[in-house]
Amino acid sequence: MHMDRRGLLRGGVGLGLALGGGVSVRAERAGSLDPVLADLHRRTFRYFWDTAHPVTGLAPDNWPSPNFASIAATGFALTAYCIGAASGYVARAAAARRALTTLATFARGRQGPEPTGSIGHKGFFYHFLDMAGATRFGRCELSSVDTALFLGGALTAAGYFDRDDPIEAQVRATALRLYEGVDWTFMARDNGLVSMGWHPEPGLRDHDARGLIDRNWDRYNEGMLIYLLGLASPTHPLPPQTWASWSATVGTSWRSDFGEPRLGFSPMFGHQYSHGWYDFRGVADGFMRGKGIDYFINSQRATAAQRAYAIANPGGFVGYGADCWGLTACQGPADASGAVRGRRVLFREYGARGIQDGDGESFDDGTIAPTAAIGSVMFRPDLGVPLIRALRARYGAAIYRDYGFVDAFNPSFPADMPTKTGAHDPRAGWVCGEYLGIDQGPILIGLENHRSGLVWDWFCRSAASGPIIRRGFHAAGFRPVAAAGAWLGHSRGASA
Repeated sequence: MHMDRRGLLRGGVGLGLALGGGVSVRAERAGSLDPVLADLHRRTFRYFWDTAHPVTGLAPDNWPSPNFASIAATGFALTAYCIGAASGYVARAAAARRALTTLATFARGRQGPEPTGSIGHKGFFYHFLDMAGATRFGRCELSSVDTALFLGGALTAAGYFDRDDPIEAQVRATALRLYEGVDWTFMARDNGLVSMGWHPEPGLRDHDARGLIDRNWDRYNEGMLIYLLGLASPTHPLPPQTWASWSATVGTSWRSDFGEPRLGFSPMFGHQYSHGWYDFRGVADGFMRGKGIDYFINSQRATAAQRAYAIANPGGFVGYGADCWGLTACQGPADASGAVRGRRVLFREYGARGIQDGDGESFDDGTIAPTAAIGSVMFRPDLGVPLIRALRARYGAAIYRDYGFVDAFNPSFPADMPTKTGAHDPRAGWVCGEYLGIDQGPILIGLENHRSGLVWDWFCRSAASGPIIRRGFHAAGFRPVAAAGAWLGHSRGASA
């Protein structure tokens, strides 16, 4: 295996080899990305810096025609400001002021059960917010996972802005106050799991009597971020048994199609969101210790499986191959049926695309999202870096623009079919006309963790947020299983 890059290993040589099946990953020193990767890194940072609201600091859900802010995208934006300052793209003081502006918007927003005029309830925040007013947009849900994604960025900012400076001190204090203000028990169910969200409107279908959405965070997905943050809370923690309750559901996700055995989640974002902040290298809970791997190795295997699926190309889509792959939640060309190489394909607009596994929750219509592969460069740079170069060489400015790669493209979408979400290009087929913040975030974090591992360091090992992360890992029964996980240490009370 050849990796065309320079660098030194951060966090242990050969991580995971003792666990079986791990691919050794090296991360480059800050500033040592080659020109192609460095350009993408800088452009993706500029997306967050340029598009945030100048008064509230909120990040738009999409660009260039945003209708509302996304709190998850805002969490990625907070992380981006740290990356941008560390990379010299903006002054550290400017990044600190931007982070404080954003955090202060959440801190001063009204919390309460009213259906309008609030930013959140019980310390959680609504999924989408009005960009200027920072209050609930429409009838969206109070979101457990999007709150967790926002807090991922807030705690990263607390970890990065560590200087004896009045603004940086306020960043740290505000971020920690927001985290400690979340009443995680509000979303907890009697079965030990956590609900996906809550609505203030009474009597809604598929909700319980309290207004909680009936669907819970179970099986393997990005929901593990909620459990780790909730278990670590010093104020309103999730009950201790919640990780065991969640872990008991993940076994149904075990699969081995298109590669090595792993916990499967077909869209790649489920492997990226938690992993962008939490450093799972060389640490494992009871479930993964039983499998002989860690969650990082699991995500390496999931990345390789997506590429293997594209090479096999069972759907016969145009463009799929070793250096053109990537399925995840993204924008799509249309909600319509069309012919591709002699068969009918049901195309969709926004949706969670992934390897077809019969779970009924993902699909494949030939739409390729660059974030799926590039966000996974922190897992398998040997697979992701060649793809970055290949996409730019093959499609150029058709998909690579001011803020890096557009959200998605589909070479299989027939040129004579209408689309409202993009435009046709002779080389790339349908090309999305937008960027999505929740897809830009994994690209930038993935590149930075590949380059330096700094996001993992700021979030997991800083003086401000490190104790929170260690407390959550210990509460969930994680233990070091390789040299890379030695930083976690052992907890006397950790479960088996």
